[in-house]
Amino acid sequence: MASGDLVKILLKTRVSRYLEWKSCEGTYVYQFQEAGLFSGAKYIHKVPASAADGLKSPLMGMLEKPRFINFAQFIMGWEDDKPATHQDIDPRRHTMAQVYQKFGLQESTIDFIGHAVALWPNDNYLNGPCGPTIQKCRLYLQSVLQYGGSPFIYPIYGLGGLPEGFSRLAAIHRGTYMLNKSVDGFVYDEQGRVCGVRSGDEVAKCKMVICDPSYAEPTRTEVRGQVIRAICILGAPIPETKNQEGKPALSCQIILPQKQLKRKNDVYVMMVSWAHSIAAKDKYVAIVSTVVETPNPEKEIEPALKLLGPIQYKFVQISEIRDPVTDGAADGVFVTASYDPSSHFEDASTEVLALWKKITGESLDLTVLPEDEDQ
Repeated sequence: MASGDLVKILLKTRVSRYLEWKSCEGTYVYQFQEAGLFSGAKYIHKVPASAADGLKSPLMGMLEKPRFINFAQFIMGWEDDKPATHQDIDPRRHTMAQVYQKFGLQESTIDFIGHAVALWPNDNYLNGPCGPTIQKCRLYLQSVLQYGGSPFIYPIYGLGGLPEGFSRLAAIHRGTYMLNKSVDGFVYDEQGRVCGVRSGDEVAKCKMVICDPSYAEPTRTEVRGQVIRAICILGAPIPETKNQEGKPALSCQIILPQKQLKRKNDVYVMMVSWAHSIAAKDKYVAIVSTVVETPNPEKEIEPALKLLGPIQYKFVQISEIRDPVTDGAADGVFVTASYDPSSHFEDASTEVLALWKKITGESLDLTVLPEDEDQ
């Protein structure tokens, strides 16, 4: 997300100086239509990011569009410290379901707002306080304004540039990277606090360990479920996706809301290509992912795979989703949750910020960024 926490973290740490970004050319939402109801019906539609987009969107009927425009204007006009902009809505007391009801929005409109704009993975948010969802919608709109056309950006040369950028910054501050080394366990002192990481006969000394569940002892985490990811190599852009010039999109995100597929969790598609320097010329890489709900995970992602067009190669992986069972304060081993199936990094960034506060005892201030300090 162009204005999301991950980008702010990269700016705050100055890792952004080692990165170059390119926008994702389109963001789409899946809306199922019964076979035979419309001739040649399209299943994916561009997510409206403004009142003007809403007027042109086929996601809503003519009577629904004015209601959506009123909702979009309410979101764009919301200011936390100005109750006059809240239209008698209390962000802590009123639920998001009540907000939708206030604007008279239909179920299909609620579906794409909650899942493709606010990026909630399921409908549990509807009965919670509306404040977080309003902020998520505002973030989406602010991110669209940052680059135009789409709220999502992706690093040139791929996500591998993120750890590479941190490694360069670590080198400046005398950090040490040990590459091609297995992690065989942790070493603890007499007080039970971690003091080293063991790799074969070698031990790297440390004061704390921050890791994901794959490095930690199994007893530190518990299994919450499974995620399926399919990496697909394509020879052409995904059909029916367009950039702002009306040409086939060289990158895009598609969200398939859980209700549209009669599921409990959303299905995500992220497609990038040679335009982001992550594949050979005229090749496209689409990643399809979701939480596993049945004994046949590959069948669960079939609706998403059908959207991709001809697939040249497909690689499927099913992995566990694990959550930490301790907070790490007692022994200095801080374990994150497994990465979720979403195609954005909003939830992962939230966890990083929570972990920072847990370790340091204070929140990371993302309101003042380096370019602000330089002025």
